[in-house]
Amino acid sequence: MAAPGFWNDPEAAQKAVRGLKGLKAVVDPAREILRGLDDVRLLVDLAAQEKDQATFDQLLKDLDRVGGQLGHLEFMALFWRPDDPKNGYFSIHAGAGGTESCDWVSMLLRMYTRYIEQSGWTAAVLDSVQGEEAGIRSVTLRVVGPYAFGYLSAEVGVHRLVRISPFDAAARRHTSFASVDCLPEMEDAGEVEVNEEDLKIDFFRAGGAGGQHVNKTSSAVRLTHLASGIVVQCQNERSQHQNRAIAMEMLKAKLKRLQEAQRDKEIAKLYGQKGEIAWGNQIRSYVLQPYTLVKDHRTDHETAKVQDVLNGDIGAFIDAELHRRAAARSEAR
Repeated sequence: MAAPGFWNDPEAAQKAVRGLKGLKAVVDPAREILRGLDDVRLLVDLAAQEKDQATFDQLLKDLDRVGGQLGHLEFMALFWRPDDPKNGYFSIHAGAGGTESCDWVSMLLRMYTRYIEQSGWTAAVLDSVQGEEAGIRSVTLRVVGPYAFGYLSAEVGVHRLVRISPFDAAARRHTSFASVDCLPEMEDAGEVEVNEEDLKIDFFRAGGAGGQHVNKTSSAVRLTHLASGIVVQCQNERSQHQNRAIAMEMLKAKLKRLQEAQRDKEIAKLYGQKGEIAWGNQIRSYVLQPYTLVKDHRTDHETAKVQDVLNGDIGAFIDAELHRRAAARSEAR
């Protein structure tokens, strides 16, 4: 980064900076632990010589601090996949339940947006389709931050909501479903090659309150990969060229995952876990009525603090799933 001309190519420079952040997320905690151990060794010698209670108390505090740092470093070892440190394309889609499910997507979007903010990452909406009456039919975010894909991939699956419907005049209990998906951002465009002849490209006007420009030009782009049937679209940028470039990155990410799924049974199982967005396929249930409970059906982790979870407090669920994956990987070996 200190080399002359490093910033002459901003795109390559930003890629290097992102790579540095990912490496520092692991290296810096290890350095902190080594410094902490040096402090502990010094305090041990002082405590042995002086036999001072204040020194012993400080020693215990430093041991607790180093122990916490070791726990964090051990947790980072759960991210063993090459794509885990990358940014991610995070999407939510409404399933069975009509307007209820569209409203459920809005609630999930709020939950994940708050979790992303609390994690120190940033997110930008790439594509959003509003529900017919209320809520959101589908939404795709680009999440930028160290290990964003690694963390958010733990949320892939069908999420089920049980509550008294605000759209039902009879105040009956309804069940809604939404699916969550996450793809790693492609940093090397050469990893997956896409033949232009296999693409169907559609241009259309972006929806929503976009201002004078966005709703008057056909800047939004939809790509359909004819061989696999994969469809991606982007309407966030003002430029048709930029939208197409982002849509192509998402398409390549999906194609890469399909290729990996064919080679790796574990990844194939992970991808197929999402299943149909309906009964019997949920990974987590959020029950607001007749009792309050959020339960993950993969790990059995649960909490009655539903409002905290819906406000973005989902770290414990993600941690439990990452540990479950690591245990399953160890058993498979």
